[in-house]
Amino acid sequence: MAKINFGGVEENVVTREEYPLSKALETLKDETIAVIGYGVQGPGQALNLKDNGFNVIVGQRKNSPSWDKAVADGWKEGVDLFDIETAAKKGTIIQYLLSDAGQIAVWPTIKKYLTPGKALYFSHGFGITYKERTGIIPPEDVDVILVAPKGSGTSLRRMFLEGRGLNSSYAIFQDATGKAWDRVVSLGIGVGSGYLFETTFQKEVYSDLTGERGTLMGAIQGIFAAQYEVLRANGHSPSEAFNETVEELTQSLMPLIAENGMDWMYANCSTTAQRGALDWWKRFRDASKPVFEELYKEVAAGNEAQRSIDSNSQPDYREKLNKELEELRNSEMWQAGAAVRKLRPENN
Repeated sequence: MAKINFGGVEENVVTREEYPLSKALETLKDETIAVIGYGVQGPGQALNLKDNGFNVIVGQRKNSPSWDKAVADGWKEGVDLFDIETAAKKGTIIQYLLSDAGQIAVWPTIKKYLTPGKALYFSHGFGITYKERTGIIPPEDVDVILVAPKGSGTSLRRMFLEGRGLNSSYAIFQDATGKAWDRVVSLGIGVGSGYLFETTFQKEVYSDLTGERGTLMGAIQGIFAAQYEVLRANGHSPSEAFNETVEELTQSLMPLIAENGMDWMYANCSTTAQRGALDWWKRFRDASKPVFEELYKEVAAGNEAQRSIDSNSQPDYREKLNKELEELRNSEMWQAGAAVRKLRPENN
């Protein structure tokens, strides 16, 4: 484990140079990794582990779209694809990658197969951090570990195939065997992490829920919508409003920020853009910070978790979700976006 300085603060990180794939494979050579769930994170992690040479199987409910997706991805029933109970029984490491609601529903089944010495792996701290609400309380004689890639399973797989890695956090909630650290780091390397940084289950879920509701998804959509609506109200065309709000950011500026940081991106824009950005960014920070403070308090109090549990457990959850997504999809801004994407050079 190395200590890296991040803005004056030292953190524990593990790199692929320090802990190579060969070491991870040696560490887990006698383990069977059972990936339970083949929805968001399951495909990327399972396929990356398989391609990296680990002994991995998939557990998924039969006759479901996710089962069919697993078959399409090359998993073979009875060889490395099983129903959830069979996979959980076979696995010495159970990667519990169902949705948060799915984890709550299937927990009584999984718990039966958590025999002494096994490891229970998560990619989200939700189930453990809010265990009083979820009922997910592991036996004391198993390792409980976490690797949380900082992106979707689709991105994890795409970057793996490109020879790159997606950074991940890692945490140990329970070390029953004395092997939890080597297990979690080996799995982090195996699923395709760029580097691994240390956290706790609680900090992972607090930051994750804040990020999803904030700059990663909720806040960014809110800011997009606000700017788009102001431009449209002032007579700008849908194409112009969308390009100035979304397209230029995602296609041009975000890659520059990712490469060298915000200051470098500012330095490589026009002097007019530089002056305006430097004059206005603190006003946006000051306006939005109270909202983020309220959001974090709601996350820490467990209110956001409870809202998710209550909503996701409703029998008509999918129907309601599709209506909300349809509202977004049919908004003028994202209809304009669909048209703009078709006009990109790579699509012509």
